[in-house]
Amino acid sequence: MHPALVSPGGAAPVPIWFVASDTYAQVREQLGAAARRFAESAKFEPKPGQSLLLPGADGSVTGVLFGLEPADKPDKDRFLPGRLPALLPAGVYRFANAPHDTRLGCLAFALGSYKFTRYRKAEPSGAQLELPDGVDGADLSRIADGVTLARDLINMPANDLGPAELAEAAQSLASRHGAAFSTIVGDDLLKQNFPLIHAVGRAAPRAPRLIDFTWGDPAAPKITLVGKGVCFDTGGLDIKSDAGMLNMKKDMGGAACMLAAAHMIMDAKLKVRLRVLIPAVENAISGDAFRPLDIYRSRLGLTVEIGNTDAEGRLVLADALALADEEAPDLIADMATLTGAARVALGPELPPLFTHDDTLAADLARHGQAERDPMWRLPLWRPYESLLDSKTADINNVGGPQAGAITAALFLNRFVTAAKAWAHFDIFAWTPSAKPARPDGGECQIARALYALLKERYS
Repeated sequence: MHPALVSPGGAAPVPIWFVASDTYAQVREQLGAAARRFAESAKFEPKPGQSLLLPGADGSVTGVLFGLEPADKPDKDRFLPGRLPALLPAGVYRFANAPHDTRLGCLAFALGSYKFTRYRKAEPSGAQLELPDGVDGADLSRIADGVTLARDLINMPANDLGPAELAEAAQSLASRHGAAFSTIVGDDLLKQNFPLIHAVGRAAPRAPRLIDFTWGDPAAPKITLVGKGVCFDTGGLDIKSDAGMLNMKKDMGGAACMLAAAHMIMDAKLKVRLRVLIPAVENAISGDAFRPLDIYRSRLGLTVEIGNTDAEGRLVLADALALADEEAPDLIADMATLTGAARVALGPELPPLFTHDDTLAADLARHGQAERDPMWRLPLWRPYESLLDSKTADINNVGGPQAGAITAALFLNRFVTAAKAWAHFDIFAWTPSAKPARPDGGECQIARALYALLKERYS
């Protein structure tokens, strides 16, 4: 069980009363006279996010009031209870009445307890939530544990998380679930025909590698997850500005989120043959760095002209996608912090989804809405493929200053030809300013929605 969640049956938990402008009068009647007088003297108002600790005669906390939006408000924040762990003293609590979504409220409580403590001490809140009847604590725990894994990896600075360390994290997860693990490292990438991964990573003193692990019944439906693992991105010879480079430790966010999804899938023992592929590199600058207008033959055989060395993520994904596609799996899903254009179009909280499969898109959108792990479908607009034309190679890795997220997705699509379905997610993997259940820093995006979809299809 996740540390912030406990099963019923222990010491009597402290009740948390959820109140809103349309329910406060009714809830007040259920409080004792002393609690009502205290709330009145404290001038408590049932505004979203407002809280009040109700004291007993001995000074201990005997109840909590916490404000939510009214029931008729559209787009209510189901994660608002994620503020509670930071507000409550240590102890065990329970929901005395239901928030807008009981299951997501419990998940928010667990996610809101997250702190990144590797480099600076921070005391845990000590607040724990007794799970209500009917809420699957094991499933919430595997989801929260996956999110924690992704957040920890993304928050790690690049000096402590390079390609080797990312591989160690993946191997640890694979070993935990009994998955078969392998890596291809350094010049062996050339020997085994992964030239684009090698080209991007060869300039760094930390060798590039392809991480590969499989789990599950080989006869089950094949699901392959591919995550961009660029552990730091200088931009290469097309070097980023200081502002553009500042947060590039998170450029392995796609890999981190796919590891989170993989944990959820394996822990739930879904009836799939899971494969996870992570091209792990550092895009560095040295005399051996790949250059603009270089041309490389990819694993698929397509020749790729380098229009910009700062469009490296799609290059390493291309070789990994080509490998994934060789098995013609039922689904290939790739995830990457790929383009600034996606952030310009949709901002940090709404990753674009690209797929040709209308049913898959609708199902992902449905689960994204239900899990509050949103995405928005953008088109694989075929006329824009001409923007990737090269005069000297089969394809260029960049498509010009417009429609950057779409042309990046079209580039990747060239390397998927046999899979029954393919989905590409262009994520941000970062929360710029804290929100309920989402502290500022590394964030796990799309993994919960993807897991929910696969659980629906393959439980």
